[in-house]
Amino acid sequence: MVQFIHGLSEKGGIMRRRCKVIIPNVLAAAILLITFFGPSGTSYGLDITIEVAPRTLNLQNSGEVVTVHTNIVYSNVVATTVSLNDIEIASWKADNRGNFVAKFLMEEVKALAEIGSLTVPGENELTLVGFTTEDEKFTGTQTITVIDVSGRRLK
Repeated sequence: MVQFIHGLSEKGGIMRRRCKVIIPNVLAAAILLITFFGPSGTSYGLDITIEVAPRTLNLQNSGEVVTVHTNIVYSNVVATTVSLNDIEIASWKADNRGNFVAKFLMEEVKALAEIGSLTVPGENELTLVGFTTEDEKFTGTQTITVIDVSGRRLK
């Protein structure tokens, strides 16, 4: 036992030198982690996956709603905070997997083309934004095609 303690005291100088090197490195690593990942409780938003139906929006279509399926659990969403390109949500439900589904009035989505927010014809991004019950912002974006084609045949 005495030899063990004696051996420790002889190496004590080496340990102090190692601590002088290790401690600054550990502190630097901790600062880097906090810088990149933020302190606990800080949220930078949650990216979700969305599927917009219809994928091709025809301005001549007489449909009534644009439906957005998500991969976020229905019970985690504050539905009244959800919007699509700044359009208020019209209705919502859970799908058969328990995920949140948002519905928007098609006339309001088509109106985005009238004000120049959608390129016709063209590819356009629709972005769903909302908040969870934990007050975390979520967003999901999908590109859809917008066209203005009449279904009438020429005689």
